[in-house]
Amino acid sequence: MAAMKPRTGDGPLEVTKEGRGIVMRVPLEGGGRLVVELNATEASELGDALQTVVTPSA
Repeated sequence: MAAMKPRTGDGPLEVTKEGRGIVMRVPLEGGGRLVVELNATEASELGDALQTVVTPSA
């Protein structure tokens, strides 16, 4: 029987390169993690989209 690990959202956002993909693990409120695999183009587009939200317009 596999060991049970607690499903908590504690911990940092993690991004790793695995093979040809980029894997992003996002802690969720209420526990668990959202795991998303992206290619380089998708990761770049996500970065650009996030930058438009967090950077104030002049």
